[in-house]
Amino acid sequence: MKPSDSEPMDEALAQAVCDGDRRALARAITLVESTLPEHAARAQALLARLLPHTGKALRVGLSGVPGVGKSTFIESFGLHLTAAGHRVAVLAVDPSSRVSGGSILGDKTRMEGLARDGAAFIRPSPAAGTLGGVAARTREVMLLAEASGYDVVIIETVGVGQSETAVADLCDAFVLLQLPNAGDELQAMKKGVVELADIIAINKRDIDPAASARAAQALRTATHLLAGSAGVPVLEISALKREGIAELWDAVQVFVAREKDDGRFELRRSRQALAWLEDEVQRALRARFEAHPAVREVLQPYRAAVAQGELTPTQAAADLLRRFEI
Repeated sequence: MKPSDSEPMDEALAQAVCDGDRRALARAITLVESTLPEHAARAQALLARLLPHTGKALRVGLSGVPGVGKSTFIESFGLHLTAAGHRVAVLAVDPSSRVSGGSILGDKTRMEGLARDGAAFIRPSPAAGTLGGVAARTREVMLLAEASGYDVVIIETVGVGQSETAVADLCDAFVLLQLPNAGDELQAMKKGVVELADIIAINKRDIDPAASARAAQALRTATHLLAGSAGVPVLEISALKREGIAELWDAVQVFVAREKDDGRFELRRSRQALAWLEDEVQRALRARFEAHPAVREVLQPYRAAVAQGELTPTQAAADLLRRFEI
């Protein structure tokens, strides 16, 4: 298909996305997430058409260690929002296997109630080796969801390690879920993530209310030390029992309203746009670097030599860059 042949089809797809057509939104996301070179230009043209219809949603980032109950929380949170008249898009990032490259993508099965809700849209995507807990095209998918009329976008990270910080460059409010019995909270709380959290929620309060209260107090003290006198809100919730969900949503709204009043909201989004630009430049440069003929012919031998200790990484990098610049 010639690029010109695809233009009427893509215009129709853009209009269908704006009209709230869920199947059209799914097709648009598939196009944007495609790694085929022939889809790249179409995807960018589609995003350019839809850009004027984006930016109006409230973007909520969510992170937490495996087992903290992220899927249960998202279902309870999402159903609370749809019951209040919101349209909710959930962008759930699943960890990819380092062996097969595959991903379970089981979020819809873990959120059956929300998946059946006509006012909600759940899109699981594989992390596919992308660092920071988000998929490579999460930002673009977020814009597509906003163009389709979803006014709350929830971005769930894979939650597998200390690199789960890239979500802070995508959202208006970053919510960190914690467990009530995680041991020494000051040691287990992952300082890098906690410093970025705007709101912390201790989930599974129903299992051990006393432990939850102790954890909440420890985190309040810790965030006062990390963030100064203001600290961050620390709430105790039970996603399973749907307790504290309304209060958490109130806390998100209060935080975002304060950010807007103080002028930090627009600054945050501007900073996020610049971070997106930097990521795109780095991704494009890496792709061009690895595709360069002079680099490609020696890249694997150099990697093998570095792995075997026959060549230092610095030497290999210097020669590879020299070849790239030729």
